[in-house]
Amino acid sequence: MSPSVPPPHTADRADPGLAQSAGRAGAATLASRVLGLVREQLLAALFGAGNDMDAFFVAFRIPNLVRDLFAEGAMSAAFVPTFTRQLTVHGKPAAWRLGNNVLNALLVATLALVVAGLVFTRPLVTSFAGDYASVPGKLELTIRLTRVMLPFLATVAVATVAMGMLNSLHYYFVPALSPAMFNVAMIVSSVVLVPVMPSLGLPRIMAIAIAVLLGGLGQILIQWRPLWREGFRYSVVIDPHDRALRQIVMLIGPGTVGVAATQINIFVSTLLATSQGTGAVSWLTYAFRLMYLPIGLFGVSIATAALPAVSRHAAIDDSAGIRKTISRGLAMMLMLNVPATVGLVVLARPIVELLFEHGRFTASDTEATAAALRLYAVGLVGYSAARIISPTFYALRQSGTAVAVSVATVAGNVLLSISLVPLMGFRGLALATSIAALGNGGSLVILLRRRLQGIEGERLVTVLTRVLVAAAMMGVATWALDYAMTELLPGRQILFRAARLSAAIGGGVAVLAAAAKMLNIAGFEDALELLGVHFVRNEGK
Repeated sequence: MSPSVPPPHTADRADPGLAQSAGRAGAATLASRVLGLVREQLLAALFGAGNDMDAFFVAFRIPNLVRDLFAEGAMSAAFVPTFTRQLTVHGKPAAWRLGNNVLNALLVATLALVVAGLVFTRPLVTSFAGDYASVPGKLELTIRLTRVMLPFLATVAVATVAMGMLNSLHYYFVPALSPAMFNVAMIVSSVVLVPVMPSLGLPRIMAIAIAVLLGGLGQILIQWRPLWREGFRYSVVIDPHDRALRQIVMLIGPGTVGVAATQINIFVSTLLATSQGTGAVSWLTYAFRLMYLPIGLFGVSIATAALPAVSRHAAIDDSAGIRKTISRGLAMMLMLNVPATVGLVVLARPIVELLFEHGRFTASDTEATAAALRLYAVGLVGYSAARIISPTFYALRQSGTAVAVSVATVAGNVLLSISLVPLMGFRGLALATSIAALGNGGSLVILLRRRLQGIEGERLVTVLTRVLVAAAMMGVATWALDYAMTELLPGRQILFRAARLSAAIGGGVAVLAAAAKMLNIAGFEDALELLGVHFVRNEGK
């Protein structure tokens, strides 16, 4: 069958709308983020910020970095377009064969990495945390935890392939929910396993390392049932001569570079922040964690839904379909993320105060974290635009463009960081990261516009202009409500804090909705659908 003629779609499920698909992914992402917040609060209560947690964070750094790149980066960008092309052009049998081929190849590669890691754990950990040797038992604990958690790499590989196949088949809620299984495992293990570790002769923190492995298995199991229902059966197939597999392998390397700008920039900021005194790394980390919520909900979820659709259009050389999908995705993202930016800037302090100002987290910590959050929020649209646009170049088989922009973004971030730190301290790192993100997203949009000979630019400019007006109105209303509620309920009790913040957010959202309706903003209905209750309709049928 000629690729230029669209065959009947082989999936049994109807292709849902972009907003509905993104809404499913966004709802699951929200659940995962909320559980992640519960997880971190529980770990803080159990272990504080002592030697056990230091050892755990260093031990988990390597598999966690690989997880970030696989789950939200290189593997998705490389695998989903190729698998979707096989599904669209050749049907399910060819797609299942490719899925098994990729799955087994990744298992071989990751298990080899695990074995190498187990052999060289001591020098590997020492290169990251050599100073731990000065604290009795701390380096040894880090090495033990690392060895326990290294097999997590293999579970990430399997879960990511399953996620890609399900996304290509129009399943979005379950794959996006799978990371929540990691948080569930951590929470349950904190309650159930931590108390019994000493009776087994193990440190309490070992329960959390075990939870990492259980969480990885949970991510696989939750996705296996819908895959089985669609007809996927695991088989031991490794064909290194398979053309589609070789395409994916060739894309994974550039893919890692092409979509890793955000992770690399945050890593650079963390390194530079270590020179900015006690607390700087924590303030930046807490701030970015809060800012990553709207990225996940309104950037990653839209990108997750858009990529399979773009890949199907690319498989049949349908440039008009790609333009329409990308334009609609960007309009939806602007409708959600521009107001989110304004909201984070205006309400940074009360948000940080409500969530973190407990125990050892002081009022001065709140002010510092809020300052970083405001500056990180400036780049929110850039982060989300890059998440939507960058994988599109892989679907178009032009990965070099995304790689070049990512490398330039990282270089620009380093230069900006070095320049701004002497002027602004740790705040300069947040601002540099945001400027780099805006440059990254903007460059990718411009280059994709040239490649596709337009992405409905006039429509997007109109949407952006009207959204800016609506967001400004929302910002003024939010600030006024926050000020009024602070005067009305000046206490520092947690219920008063929650009431003030809820009133400010609720009033701001009401003003935003009214302004969007009045200005007739394109994408507003899509945004409502993404945020509405329709995300679970038909899921799994």
